[in-house]
Amino acid sequence: MKKFSRAALSVAVLAVAVLFAGCGSKAAASGGSLSVSTFGLSTKQMTSDIFDPFSKQSGTKVQSQFGDSSQRFTQVAHNPNAAVDVIELSQNNALSGNKKNLFKKLDFSKIKNFNTLSSAQQKLAKETNSVPYTVNSIGIIYDPSKTGKITSWDQLWSGKLKGKIAIPDITTTFGPAMLYVAGDHAGTPVTKDNGKAAFKVLADLKPNVVKTYTQSSDLANMFKSGEITAAVVGDFAVGMIQAADSNAVYTVPASGTYANYDTASILKSSKNTKAAYAYLSYRLSKTAQAKAAEPKSLNNAPVNDTVKLSAANAKNKTYGAIAKRAKTIDFDYVNSHLSGWIKTWNSLMNK
Repeated sequence: MKKFSRAALSVAVLAVAVLFAGCGSKAAASGGSLSVSTFGLSTKQMTSDIFDPFSKQSGTKVQSQFGDSSQRFTQVAHNPNAAVDVIELSQNNALSGNKKNLFKKLDFSKIKNFNTLSSAQQKLAKETNSVPYTVNSIGIIYDPSKTGKITSWDQLWSGKLKGKIAIPDITTTFGPAMLYVAGDHAGTPVTKDNGKAAFKVLADLKPNVVKTYTQSSDLANMFKSGEITAAVVGDFAVGMIQAADSNAVYTVPASGTYANYDTASILKSSKNTKAAYAYLSYRLSKTAQAKAAEPKSLNNAPVNDTVKLSAANAKNKTYGAIAKRAKTIDFDYVNSHLSGWIKTWNSLMNK
C-alpha cells in the first residue's frame, strides 16, 4: 500500500531480511536501536528526512527495511518474531495484521500529537491498532499531447486509449480501488454484487490495458518509452513519473477518488516499546509531517491538522478539495473477498 526498481526492491528486501536475521536479537536487546519496516519508493528521502532526524532527537539508532507493503506484511505474518519493531503498512494490510493479532495493543495516551488526528482517523487507529500517518488516493496520470484532455474515470474505457494504459494490479495497495472505479463505471457498487458488474466492465477495459502493474516505479519507464500514455496511479508516485516524462499531467476526476491511509504499528514481538512509541509520536509531529509533505521529500499528505500546506506543497496530494471528495473503501469487505477476486482478476486481466 517508492522510487525503486523491481530488481532493486527484491535484492533490498532479501538483503535486509538476512541482516535482521543475523543481528536482530542483539539490536532488540540493546534498547538503543529500533528496526523499522517501511515502503520502498523513496528510500533516500525516508532515511534523510525521517529516520535521521528521529535518531538525532531521540538518540535511537534506526535499522531500516524497505519494500512493498503486502510483501513485508506477508514476511511478518509468516514470522511474527521477526526482528522488526515498527512496521508501516497500507490500510488493508494493517487491518489484516491487527486481526491476526500481530501488533501490540496501543496505549494512545503515549503517542504525542495523537489528538491532532481527526475523529475518523482516530477511529481508524483504534480499529487497526495502528497510527495513520499519511493519506493518499488515486487519480489518472496521462500525456495530453497523445490522449487529449482526460477529466473522468469513464474515459479510460474510450477506444482512443486501446493498448495505451496501465492500471494497478488487484494485489497492490490500490488494486481494490481500481475495482471500485470499475463498479462505479458499471453503475453497481462492488459491495452490492461482490464485484460481478465491476469485473464485467473490466473485461471491456482489457483491450486498453498494456499492463496491470505491481510497482509504481514501472510506470516511469513506460511513460518515458511511450509504451503507455495514461495510467491509474496513487498520488505518491506522481512526482516520480513526471520526473521521467515532463509531459505527464495528473488529474483527480470531479466525481471523486478512493483513499488509503498508510499506518505505523508496533509488532507484538518488539522489545523496544519505549523507542517505538517515541517513533510513532515523531511520525505525527508537526516537524516530521511538514517535511514529509514537501514534493522533494516523501510527498506525503499530512494527517496532523496543525500542518497547513502551501499551494505548491499541496499539489498532487490527498489534501484540501481532493481530500473532501475522497471516498472510503470497506477494507473489511475487501479482505473477506480478496482471495476470490485475485483468482478472477488473474484469469481475466493477467492472461
